[in-house]
Amino acid sequence: MAPSAADLAAIDRDLSKRFIALDPAGYFIIYLDREAHLICAKHYTNTINDKGLAVDPATGQPLPVRGKVERQATALFTGRTAKELGMKITEDCDPCPLTKLDHALYLGREFVRAELALIRGEEYIQD
Repeated sequence: MAPSAADLAAIDRDLSKRFIALDPAGYFIIYLDREAHLICAKHYTNTINDKGLAVDPATGQPLPVRGKVERQATALFTGRTAKELGMKITEDCDPCPLTKLDHALYLGREFVRAELALIRGEEYIQD
């Protein structure tokens, strides 16, 4: 018997609770530009403190998980598809703004979710 959608969602919820070491190369904020029909990913640098928290390199203050943070992005990447966006980030940048494989996998999943939301006209909220 195949697992139900609820079973699969529970697996993902449980996996999301595990500890993840942050990527010292920074993080991305993903959103849709519906007028231009693009998936967008802003890259921000960060520093990881001795507690494993991402902190603003300028202030040393921990970055909040929720809510708005006024910071300047280091780069804006855009693509019409998840694959195009992923290739721009991993193949066209030197150095690549990703240093951890789990971060790259996470971004790939998010880019696909964003692409589907763009195609379907649905809301996209980064996980």
